[in-house]
Amino acid sequence: MQMENFAPFMFGALVFIMLIGFPVAFSLSALGLASGFFAIEMGWFPASFMANLPLNVFGILSNELLLAIPFFTFMGAILEKCGLAEDMLDSMGQLFGTVRGGLGYSVIIVGFILGAITGTVAGQVIAMALISMPIMIKYGYNMRYTTGVLAASGTITQLVPPSLVLIVMADQLGRSVGDMYKGAWGPSILQVLIFALYTFALSVIKPDHVPGIPKEARTMSGFRLWMKCLRGIIPSAVLIFAVLGSMGGLPWMDTAIATPTEAGAMGCVGALVLAAIHRRLTWNLCWQAMVGTMRLTAMVVFILIGSRVFSMVFQGVDGAKWVEHMLTGLPGGQVGFLIVVNIFIFFLAFFLDFFEIAFIILPMLGPVADKMGIDLVWFGVLLCVNMQTSFMHPPFGFALFYLRGIADTLYKERRIEKPVLSNDIYLGAIPWVLMQVLLVGIVIFVPQSVTVFLDKVEKVDIDKVKIETPAEPSDVKAPELKAGETQGQRDTQNADDEQKKIDDLFKK
Repeated sequence: MQMENFAPFMFGALVFIMLIGFPVAFSLSALGLASGFFAIEMGWFPASFMANLPLNVFGILSNELLLAIPFFTFMGAILEKCGLAEDMLDSMGQLFGTVRGGLGYSVIIVGFILGAITGTVAGQVIAMALISMPIMIKYGYNMRYTTGVLAASGTITQLVPPSLVLIVMADQLGRSVGDMYKGAWGPSILQVLIFALYTFALSVIKPDHVPGIPKEARTMSGFRLWMKCLRGIIPSAVLIFAVLGSMGGLPWMDTAIATPTEAGAMGCVGALVLAAIHRRLTWNLCWQAMVGTMRLTAMVVFILIGSRVFSMVFQGVDGAKWVEHMLTGLPGGQVGFLIVVNIFIFFLAFFLDFFEIAFIILPMLGPVADKMGIDLVWFGVLLCVNMQTSFMHPPFGFALFYLRGIADTLYKERRIEKPVLSNDIYLGAIPWVLMQVLLVGIVIFVPQSVTVFLDKVEKVDIDKVKIETPAEPSDVKAPELKAGETQGQRDTQNADDEQKKIDDLFKK
């Protein structure tokens, strides 16, 4: 086997081991080490090349940006369990519920707000399904709409800052986390508007699918209801502005006073304060949050180590050149590259988690996108929009699995009258996946949807740049040429004179 054929073989083996279901982190490490020893045996690179592996791993793990992951995870875990979701869904449901599709609007809005302060899909889908599904079913909401809106509103947390996906994207692409957050605000708002527009269209076309609840079903109204809504929204908004604003992650902010790690630590303190405000700050709550944070952080670290082992060997056998040659040769230039990459990511998300895609696939695609002149912040946000569909893909989407489990629990507890069919969960997810794919197309063909909140880079017109050289002093004149002497002869004579002076100095 020739070395130029080994990179495609490694990539094919990577796809195979990801499909067999063995833990990806250990599969990557094993594949990388086996490929490395085989390459050494074939003489493609020396054994000392693999000696760089421990330094590479320690260099990656000493990255301070990755310290932000456990902080934001802990913050999300505290807020997920402190009752904030329950209070906000209850108040928003009563505020908008009398309108057709009102419960759907409340789920979408609360999903957006919770996405900005929790960042965990599992907790968000579970919390919203436990609270809203019985109410939506009770008042006659279409089952497929109910399951679809609950799953989709939970997955939007992957796109709304301070998403963990965006932190990993920024690290892998070598870009600022603040810029990545600012770039994600446009697609996040567009996603909410698309979901709300679909709900409105459904309320017009099929009003029986999203009926309004009767006013007498409210347990409170007027000033008390508004105060309960604001009691959940205002502290959450303060926490969002404090965390994101401190690292320059809000629109139209061009300065940062804290690193992502420091902002994450501040967010943890804010989450504990919010839990105390809701009178649910207990030792058991903190313990569960710490255990969840430990598990997620350990998973990320092992995936990162495995991906580093694989990518180092892959680049050692010129895998990066193979990927670049394959992708830059696609028809359609940048647009063709983006379409093919997003289709590839879309289908890969059927089987892989977003962390695995970010650590394994992104290092291969990022350098190619950079060489093609694609802005890496925009590219990272685009892939993040695409990867949120990984939680919604029938039949492998994790959000659908969470919803399936919650529906069974609600039926066993007799909180819903009849079981929710798997068919309703899977078919209900399809319109929302299509809306997410629509957003991918919008981001590709309307890049301003991402760049609108980014700092404007001042462009310099090279044609208008003037370089002025200082004029020679008027009192210094070059000696005139002698009769029959050319300028070339004068230059040669001057060079000879200078060399003679240097020789005389050395003799002395």
